Amino acid sequence: MTLRPVSHIAGRFESTRTESATTARLFEFVRYHGAMVLDPVIGILMVASLALLFASAGAHKLRDLKRFEEIFSAYELMPPDNRVRISWLVPILEMAVAVGLILDISRPFAGALGIALLLGYAAAMAVNLRRGRRDLACGCGGPNDRRPIAPWMVWRNVLIALGAMAAFATWSGRRLTLTDGITVAFGVPTIALIYLCIGQLFGNAWRAPQSWGTR
Repeated sequence: MTLRPVSHIAGRFESTRTESATTARLFEFVRYHGAMVLDPVIGILMVASLALLFASAGAHKLRDLKRFEEIFSAYELMPPDNRVRISWLVPILEMAVAVGLILDISRPFAGALGIALLLGYAAAMAVNLRRGRRDLACGCGGPNDRRPIAPWMVWRNVLIALGAMAAFATWSGRRLTLTDGITVAFGVPTIALIYLCIGQLFGNAWRAPQSWGTR
């Protein structure tokens, strides 16, 4: 039987202890950073922008429900008897999402409902695009939105749905400052303007080849 030096045993013990400490730090890092933690300004910007989007869409639909019923029915995704009732429910749900995102207690539920609506809209457009019905009005912003559906709108809704996952994030406890308030006050309108510009840009880019093809 060969006896190992005490120094060798101590070295192995020290190595094992170092590996355990490194593993513990790694697990602590994963535990802390695995959950999405947002700076409160980023969280407010994302949630407020989503709330504005849903409130605007819901308000536009409520202004002319009859026209929205026609747009909704044109998608032909459910029996005729159910279309009218669900078309009335859509703007109410959108307004509920907008209000729910503002309140801490209801934000996760509103976020889940918002994601479901966005993905539902994306699926409805994708199904009709696959049917070749590219002349359907989008109705995204309300009954006066006569833009025809297009593939980029499907991806837009998917990306917004990913952004809506911010509703499930934990916000850091940092106290807000006057600079933060100014950032939010100017940031939300800026995001809304960028959203409208991107929609106009993609809409024009999508219509241009079709208009050239008809000449």
